[in-house]
Amino acid sequence: MSRVVILGVGGLGCPAALALAESGVPLDLLLIDDDVVERSNLARQILFREQDVGEPKAAAAARRLGAMHSQARDRASFRVDFENIRWSGSTGAALLRGADILLDASDNFATRFVANDACIAARVPLIHGAALGWEGRLLTILPGLTACLRCLFEGPPPGPLPTCAEAGVASPLCGVVGAAMARAALQVLAGKPAAGVLRRWEARTGAERPLTLRRDPSCACGILLPCPSQ
Repeated sequence: MSRVVILGVGGLGCPAALALAESGVPLDLLLIDDDVVERSNLARQILFREQDVGEPKAAAAARRLGAMHSQARDRASFRVDFENIRWSGSTGAALLRGADILLDASDNFATRFVANDACIAARVPLIHGAALGWEGRLLTILPGLTACLRCLFEGPPPGPLPTCAEAGVASPLCGVVGAAMARAALQVLAGKPAAGVLRRWEARTGAERPLTLRRDPSCACGILLPCPSQ
């Protein structure tokens, strides 16, 4: 049974977890989030209901997925667990132990880069997803083979950026990106990854723009895992 870690159980993590749970593939899901459900979350975080407000997101999502799966006996073996904690450099290595893939559905750049670096060091494939305003993106990262998040952005931007709560996000876009993250994860687990391409969505027009990326030889990921010969 493949072990999938989902970092962030919000607008992207909820549909990603649901799609994986519904896939029929034997999976062991670990949901990571230190936040609680707020009423403003309900429009786009599809695993939560009114009665979940105030409850830790990871626990509420795990309970909902477990209940849904118990009603479908014809599905493949499935297990879900959770941790109500914040992802950091100290916790990342432990949570990645035994993991086959990480889906990063977090909502801030600092956490995204910590997750990127932890996956590179542990050689764990990473599915990076993000959505803000009308724009969404997805990148599948295979350590040592494809560009990582630092190859693309170098590091977190200076100064704070608006969160989804501050800048807003198109709710349907969250579903599109979250489902795409689940599909990308299943492709990696099946040994058929669509990696090295940054997928970008523009919700107002429905446009999707792929961008092929190359590894940056000067990136930190090249120090941990040297670039393969081209």
